[in-house]
Amino acid sequence: MAKNKDKEVKTNAMRILDKNKIPYETITYVCDAFIDGLHTAEKTGAPVEQSFKTLVARGKSKEYYVLVLPIAEEVDLKAAAKVLGEKSIEMIHVKDITAVTGYVRGGCSPLGMKKQYKTIIQESAEKYSEIYVSGGRIGSTIKVSPVDLARAADASFADFTVKG
Repeated sequence: MAKNKDKEVKTNAMRILDKNKIPYETITYVCDAFIDGLHTAEKTGAPVEQSFKTLVARGKSKEYYVLVLPIAEEVDLKAAAKVLGEKSIEMIHVKDITAVTGYVRGGCSPLGMKKQYKTIIQESAEKYSEIYVSGGRIGSTIKVSPVDLARAADASFADFTVKG
């Protein structure tokens, strides 16, 4: 189960993994404010190519979507919209993150949001046995199998990042 050296308080994301009996490892780091994924990977020692960020978008239909992609890549909005069956999507404004997800910027996990939104994970995650995603709070990262993450988040894998 969880390797939790610091006996930290569980986040919603961790509770969902526990409930689904999914093995994961929690990595904590000292950070008082938002830092981007590249700096988080640097602080935790996680390989950049296996470190994924969680973004939230809104479709033309007004539905929200969760996008999980490598920290060094960008969303191809047209490709993501096509995968999601939307005419178009746009990223939500930073000020709306907490209201929509229940998480703060920099601590947004694909698991345990206020509501279960349709979630897609960049298909490159499937080539790794483990990936790193936010643990649901600033200063917390979860190392988990991408297949297990997809199962817990009811997510699918797709290709939706900018090529080039």
